[in-house]
Amino acid sequence: MIKSVLIFLALILAAKAATPQQWKSRIIYQLLTDRFSRGNGDNSGCADLGNYCGGTFKGITQNLDYIQNMGFDAIWISPVPVNYQGAYHGYAAIDLYGVNPHFGTEQDLQDLVNACHSRGMYVMLDVVANHVGPVSPDFSVINPFNKSEYYHPYCQINNWNDQHEVEWCWLGTLPDLSQENQYVRSTLKSWINWIVNKYGFDGLRVDTAVEVPKDFWYEFQASAGVYAVGEAFNGDINYVSGYQGPLDAVLNYPLYFLLRNIFAYGGDMYQARDFMNSMKAFKDQTILGNFLDNHDNPRFLYQNGNINRFKNALAWSVVTLGIPIVYYGDEQGFNGGYDPNDREILWPYLKNTNSDMYQFVTKIVKYRKQMQLWNYPWVERYADHNFYCFSMGNAVMAFTNTDNTIQRSVTYNPYKEGDVICNIFWSGDCVTITNGALNVVLLNGEVKLYMPKSMMMEEK
Repeated sequence: MIKSVLIFLALILAAKAATPQQWKSRIIYQLLTDRFSRGNGDNSGCADLGNYCGGTFKGITQNLDYIQNMGFDAIWISPVPVNYQGAYHGYAAIDLYGVNPHFGTEQDLQDLVNACHSRGMYVMLDVVANHVGPVSPDFSVINPFNKSEYYHPYCQINNWNDQHEVEWCWLGTLPDLSQENQYVRSTLKSWINWIVNKYGFDGLRVDTAVEVPKDFWYEFQASAGVYAVGEAFNGDINYVSGYQGPLDAVLNYPLYFLLRNIFAYGGDMYQARDFMNSMKAFKDQTILGNFLDNHDNPRFLYQNGNINRFKNALAWSVVTLGIPIVYYGDEQGFNGGYDPNDREILWPYLKNTNSDMYQFVTKIVKYRKQMQLWNYPWVERYADHNFYCFSMGNAVMAFTNTDNTIQRSVTYNPYKEGDVICNIFWSGDCVTITNGALNVVLLNGEVKLYMPKSMMMEEK
């Protein structure tokens, strides 16, 4: 009886915990529903990554421990509507009100959301309001947009610097919805309100945000009633920041490109200083969606196989300003290249929780949570060509993009004389603040995340 009451209360609290401020402390694990777990005991491979491989809602539900044991308290799942044939990713809907039968039933989806809520985890749904599946010219098969008048006339997006073309033309063969049409506009708004409330989703990832007029997003966001982070696939801070306002937040593509440049390609680490100054263009950096890898780009380890560079970049994305999003498989060192090779199956690795990367991800995720980094401002502490150090509260993070030994005396730090500060990756690696300095030594390209020794006993 007591257990039932606790689960009920958890469901109530989770359903209400959906504002941007409540998402700030969350750490998101992004997965592709079709690639996480089949849920039927079949752990065989997948012959064609360009088609369905068999992952289901039940498979996710059965393996939430794998995610939560790393410290994640939110998941981002694929779009759930019925999709065009072979569209395992979910971005080619043909029936907004149905549930993709490859993933499971409505009840399976509801069970997944309920299971997450009972654990205190949020569920973020990926949604598409820009286009539907490639069915032209037979729109009659689309529910509810079954007439050609609901779409922009066919034209290809060729010039991504022409905003009118980006918003009015088609992405490949995907029919582009006309949000100027009042039926389309009102139906999309009522649909998002319906699906959020029917299943109790806590947040949204909004696909192709820049391909829809901003004025629509204000209304869509209001109808959703939960935190929404939009995809603005662009590295221009001034351009991307324009979509925070119409939507609560955007995926931090500028940070993605910075981290790739510095750590994968060996760019000058001084860039981070100018970058952080430019990021002031955003209304609120603390609720941006930070990521290093995702389903639309080759994985970091495909572009640079150096595991220490990867660890530096991944740690930065998790501990800096914003809401961290870790792409499934990063915790297993996946190195897939271009789509669909960056969308590997995970189920052969679900018992591999002692791997170096799984343990690394666990440490950086739990570090962020223990130090409550979201409550503190970001402060640069030291910068040069191959070394960068910043702090948030009394947490100090030191990074490098070289394999050479790095030794730096960080005199501008948040500690006092005599404090003992330790590296979370090895409890025996502690330094005493002497003459006001934190002496940092990085060997073989390692990253170090520091905390006061007095807090190390709290580390789980």
